[in-house]
Amino acid sequence: MMAKVLLPLMLLLAAVSSTFGKAPDKKYIPKTGKRVPQNDVYLTGWGDQLIWAQTYEEALHWSRSKNRPLMVIHHLDDCPHSQALKKEFAENYEIQKILDEDFVVLNLVHETTDKHLYPDKQYVPRILFVDPSMTVRAELVGPYSNRMYTYEPGDIKVLMSNMQLAKKLLKSEL
Repeated sequence: MMAKVLLPLMLLLAAVSSTFGKAPDKKYIPKTGKRVPQNDVYLTGWGDQLIWAQTYEEALHWSRSKNRPLMVIHHLDDCPHSQALKKEFAENYEIQKILDEDFVVLNLVHETTDKHLYPDKQYVPRILFVDPSMTVRAELVGPYSNRMYTYEPGDIKVLMSNMQLAKKLLKSEL
């Protein structure tokens, strides 16, 4: 009788203790500590610990004044490709860290009138880089010739490579 009571209790205890021993998912937390989001409107899931510019003009100003490259993310909330990329992007510790420390970031759900931000055509998701001199770095492309500035979840390494190139171009040209 005692064994029938103890066995389930031991199994429960083993299950509970094994969940406590697991390492938590590594999420990026800025050096200054967890940030309170600026505004619920700008919580889009792409990196809620990042400080996002709210307009293209503000992003250009921050890029110039902080001497950092700007990453512009064009997406739609109801686009499955945008959603898949957002999930991978937000969960990637290295991307979040590099963006926080070295970039200005802007998240656009609506198209801009600046034709430089759609050098090949308008589609989503689309990620472009702009340097502090306000030059769109059109040479930093994704892996697709028909949608040059799009990335899919499996293209995170290509995106990170382009982020590193954007930083190197900044140092070598300005």
